[in-house]
Amino acid sequence: MSNFQRAIFWLAASLALSLPAWAQSPLSQILQPSSSSSSAKTPSDQFGRDTPYGTVFGFLQAAQAGNYSIAAQYLQMNSARRESEGDTLAMKLKVVMDRSFAGNLKPSKQPEGTPQENIPLDRQNLGTMSSGDVEAPLELIRVTQPNVGKIWLISSETLEKVPELYDQVEARQVETRLPKWIVKHQLAGMPLWQWFALIVLIPVAAAAAWVLLLVLQIPIRWWGHRHGQPPTSWRSVSGPAWLLIATLAHRVLAGYLGMPLLLRHYYVQVTAVAVIIGANWILWRVIRWFLWRVRTRALARGHGGTGSLIALGERMVKAAVFVMAVFSIFGVLGFNMTTALAGLGIGGIAIGFGAQQTIANLFGGVSVLGDEVIRVGDVCKFGDRTGTVEDIGLRSTRVRTEERTLLAIPNGTVATINVENLSRRDKMLFKTVLGLHANTTSDNVRYVLSEIRAVLEKHQRVETKTVRVRLIELATGSINVELVCYILTRDFNEFAEVREDLLLRIMNFVEDSGTNLASPSQTLYLSGDPAAKVPADHNQSESAAKQIAASAHGKKSAEVKDR
Repeated sequence: MSNFQRAIFWLAASLALSLPAWAQSPLSQILQPSSSSSSAKTPSDQFGRDTPYGTVFGFLQAAQAGNYSIAAQYLQMNSARRESEGDTLAMKLKVVMDRSFAGNLKPSKQPEGTPQENIPLDRQNLGTMSSGDVEAPLELIRVTQPNVGKIWLISSETLEKVPELYDQVEARQVETRLPKWIVKHQLAGMPLWQWFALIVLIPVAAAAAWVLLLVLQIPIRWWGHRHGQPPTSWRSVSGPAWLLIATLAHRVLAGYLGMPLLLRHYYVQVTAVAVIIGANWILWRVIRWFLWRVRTRALARGHGGTGSLIALGERMVKAAVFVMAVFSIFGVLGFNMTTALAGLGIGGIAIGFGAQQTIANLFGGVSVLGDEVIRVGDVCKFGDRTGTVEDIGLRSTRVRTEERTLLAIPNGTVATINVENLSRRDKMLFKTVLGLHANTTSDNVRYVLSEIRAVLEKHQRVETKTVRVRLIELATGSINVELVCYILTRDFNEFAEVREDLLLRIMNFVEDSGTNLASPSQTLYLSGDPAAKVPADHNQSESAAKQIAASAHGKKSAEVKDR
């Protein structure tokens, strides 16, 4: 059993076990106000008649507990009539509502009620009570009482029809044909025979659902056998489908028991929860099966990125289904989901601002997986780094570099930088410059060019259309020839092997032509420093020094004479 199934199981079990507690809980615990206003939290009326919801469920709880004097406080009548007829009329109204009420018991939780078409604002029509040829609406009216304020009561127009409806209900009830002890004794306000009937209907509904599924399997298996599709998908949804059909069958059969209205309301809530669980369980299984088939086909066609993207989408869709189921369950149980949805939206905005980079990386990962620019195992160049892609996650892409280090690049960066996928090359470029010796003659150059062209055009791994062998430059120390062609391979090792073979052949052609490849040369000129040169003849140096001294003395004497 998966985690999801365990969670659903415990949720259903807790809801089923809490049914008697709901039936016996006091009014203050059951009526959870949906409004956040202070008036809704602290009602001014001690009986909780500030809202239509409080009036209806307060009456039903008091009447079911047998406290008809309290139940009479929810009826529109004067004090004298309430004192004399209130208990009896409350008892009859409770029986009539249990036996003959038809409608969706969801009164408004707002003090002003819910506006209804063709009905005054101070009135609320909740449904119809009918038995035989007698019919009356279940209507509430908003009145003002001293020291209490505005409250909701069951209208006097509805109360006028109660005695006649009660007579019709008593004449048609099935309890007259059952043993008295099973009718007289009650549990949580409902006769024992109805509890026994609910329990007996469980295996009956389960058997009916099993038979229906067995009948439906016949055409489904026939269709799958005809189209070569095994009925695996049907087996995956048979369990939740059985739960859904059995719950609906039990609910239909229980409708003939005439359960008390309050317990019927709780029963409808529990069965609605089971229906939501079954329907979302089926949806969960169908989504998983469908996306599994799509992912399998994508992987079979070599679209690994699409397969990873589908896996991510499956998780997101499953999470959305689970959240939708939880919100639906809480909505059925009567919780106000407007505040929860608003809080969820505000929380999502706050998380979005706080995790902008994480969200950018997430959408970057979706973009990388969706575009399939790179795949796991591809050799790519990310900026100035080259390596093999080992994994593409939701946050980062991990690359094994040439230095055998593991490089993690955020997906937001991968989606914005230029990525060069070296593994997607259909052919590999071979380009080099051949430098011949500067003393090579033109005839030798022509011979080398023709031989190189012949070798490249005849090689099986060289693309003939792209061969280009041209003399491009007469440099100072060499004659340069450019070789350009494409090697028909995607494997770098094979490319290196072909390149090595071609270069060795070219060396042979150059040697056979009578010339050589140009080698780098450098001329070094050495010269002495005149200031540091030592004279070869010491006597000549002394003679030169004497001449310089005599010349300086003569100049000095001439200057004295002039003065």
